[in-house]
Amino acid sequence: MIEWWGWVLIVLGVVALGVLAQRRGWIDLRGDASRRGGSGGGLVGIGDEVFNPTRHEASIELDRQTTLPAPAPIPGDGDLGVIQTDGDPDAGDGYEGTIRL
Repeated sequence: MIEWWGWVLIVLGVVALGVLAQRRGWIDLRGDASRRGGSGGGLVGIGDEVFNPTRHEASIELDRQTTLPAPAPIPGDGDLGVIQTDGDPDAGDGYEGTIRL
């Protein structure tokens, strides 16, 4: 049987492993800064996913509907900084610029 201090050491080890994993980028326990409201994350979100899947799915759909996609480019917008030419694009043997993705 494990003494009480053994349980404390196990808990401290799990917390230390969680902190290490957070700092290394293996897991992300922070809430998304752009998120406002919703059903919450972390253990509450897991509880909703298991015990109240309808609420969890509704929360995902709400997040999906409130997140705005980037506007589609329209003719006349130009290159919007994606293609940067190093001179006259018409005078050359092909493309001589850079592409930023």
